[in-house]
Amino acid sequence: MALDLTHTLVIGISASALFDLREADAVFQSQGIRAYREHMLALEGAPLATGTGFALVAALLSLNVHGPKGAPALVEVVIMSRNSPETGVRVMRAVRERGLAISRYVFTGGEPLSAYARAFGVDLFLSNSVGDVQTVVDSAVCAAAVLSPPPEGYQPAEHQVRFAFDGDAVLFSEDAEIVYKSGGLGAFHASEDEARDVPLPEGPFARFLVKLARLKETLPQGVEYSPIRIAVVTARNAPAEARVITTFRAWGVYVDEAFFLGGLAKDQVLAAFRPHIFFDDQDVHVSRASGLVPSGRVPYKTGSVLRGGSGEEREKEGSGAVKAGVVHLTRSPADGG
Repeated sequence: MALDLTHTLVIGISASALFDLREADAVFQSQGIRAYREHMLALEGAPLATGTGFALVAALLSLNVHGPKGAPALVEVVIMSRNSPETGVRVMRAVRERGLAISRYVFTGGEPLSAYARAFGVDLFLSNSVGDVQTVVDSAVCAAAVLSPPPEGYQPAEHQVRFAFDGDAVLFSEDAEIVYKSGGLGAFHASEDEARDVPLPEGPFARFLVKLARLKETLPQGVEYSPIRIAVVTARNAPAEARVITTFRAWGVYVDEAFFLGGLAKDQVLAAFRPHIFFDDQDVHVSRASGLVPSGRVPYKTGSVLRGGSGEEREKEGSGAVKAGVVHLTRSPADGG
């Protein structure tokens, strides 16, 4: 009988997003696959520093103490790596040394990881590989984000898992972003105010948010003191804020905190909230936040009108319009896992 993961939150994460494999990646980039393999085997017993997603994974797995005995776990984590099984031994050892309750692994020997997200029932896919994440985004199998390097000196909130989400093109569809891009701030505000009682269409992280909220409801503590805390950090402000609340009510989602910034930078709000992860679609916000808190960029689908432009970013409530760009990175076994 197949394992029922309907009520289990499943996180798929590349090894290089869980642990810091930048040194190994540098060997691959400069010396090639043979030197990379020798490097990983030679350091097989050496410890690995934590990566951007480590605090999130550790905190989520700690929620399983609240699950009923004999039932499927509340949270499952799958390590998804383009390493070979042989070079992946170092990662498996690091998992055990850190005391992480992870039992599922994918080692593809250089092949893309994205095809296995559906096979393992993944709800959220986190990786350093732009290519792997883009394929998942295009397939709409699950939520996915490209993680930035780990921030220095970051201290996560204790005894609580904290998520921070941007709104448009992350939790909600990119429709409102397109209205802003085509018509400007006035058209955006007018459109959102007129539709304030109409829920926003779902974005790439909508299903993940709903499942996270359902998990939160099963935990023994009351909603106000839940081990999970959810915040929305958006550039929206009045009169475009009401539709956000309308949407969460329609989805049956309880959000603990909401910040409608109206052009203010997000980084200091995030530093105060101390999330285990922050998701945004724009590099300008991710780059500022990633030095303070673990952050992930949510790519637009291939073919989206928001992918065009000069490589700059725009802020919806800022002083000017800036276009979102596309980032291309070299892929390697360490980069993808």
